[in-house]
Amino acid sequence: MPRPKKCRSVCELPQTVAFLPENLPDSGEAVILTVEEYETIRLIDREGLSQEQCSERMQVARTTVQQIYADARKKLATVLVEGLPLRIAGGDYRLCSGGRSSCAHSACYKQKLSEQYEKPKGEGIMRIAVTYENGRIFQHFGHTEQFKIYDVENGKIVMAVVVDTNGSGHGALAGVLRALKVDALICGGIGGGAQMALAEAGIQLYGGVSGSADAAAEALAAGKLDFNPDVRCNHHDHHGEDHACGSHGCGGHSCG
Repeated sequence: MPRPKKCRSVCELPQTVAFLPENLPDSGEAVILTVEEYETIRLIDREGLSQEQCSERMQVARTTVQQIYADARKKLATVLVEGLPLRIAGGDYRLCSGGRSSCAHSACYKQKLSEQYEKPKGEGIMRIAVTYENGRIFQHFGHTEQFKIYDVENGKIVMAVVVDTNGSGHGALAGVLRALKVDALICGGIGGGAQMALAEAGIQLYGGVSGSADAAAEALAAGKLDFNPDVRCNHHDHHGEDHACGSHGCGGHSCG
C-alpha cells in the first residue's frame, strides 16, 4: 500500500494564477504548476530561503522540497523555452494563513513575526504591546489587525514598531504576543477567555484604555497609566466602529 502524501503547508496563495505568452501558439496545452510547486519558487527564488528553511516553512522533509522544487523549475523552463501558457492550480497542500490558532506556534508564523520584528529583547527591557489602528488604541482585542510594540528601558521608550497579526483571531493573539516576548498589553475591551490566555502567558493586562497608543505606552513606561483592572467586553454587536467596548459591560458572549 503506497504511503499517503503529507500535505505541504503553504503560507499564501498566488495573486495571479495564469500567464499567457504574448504570441500564443495555435496549439499547446497550458503547463500546470501546483500550488506547492509555486510555493517553493516563491520561498527559494523570491525570498532567498535555503531548501532547509523552505522545508521548515512547508513542514515537510528537505528531500520532498528538493523534488517539488526540481519539478517546478523544469515546468518553468518548459514554459519559457516552448512559449506555453502557465497555470497555477491544484496540488497536495494546506493553507497556513497565520490566522488559525494552530498556526500561531508554527515555524511559518514565527518566521513571519521574526521578519517583521527582528530586534531581540535584551536584559532590563520591558516590552509593551498595544492594540493598534491609525495611531490609536484599537478597542476590540479579538479583532485587532495590528499591535504596536514598544521596548522600554529605564522608563523610556527606546524602540517602537508596528506588527501585523496576519488575521489571527481571539485564541491565537495571546500566542502572537508570547512569540514576541511581550510583558504587558494595553487595550480597550477584552473578554474573559483572552484574559486567561494572557495570564497563562505571563502577560500583564492594562485594559479599558483609549486614545493615543504612543501616549498610553509612555504613561505605562512612567508608571502613570490610567486603566480599568475589571475591564470586560462581552458582546459582538459593537454598534459601530467608534463604540468603545472597554468603557462598559454588555450582555451577550465574549468578543475577546
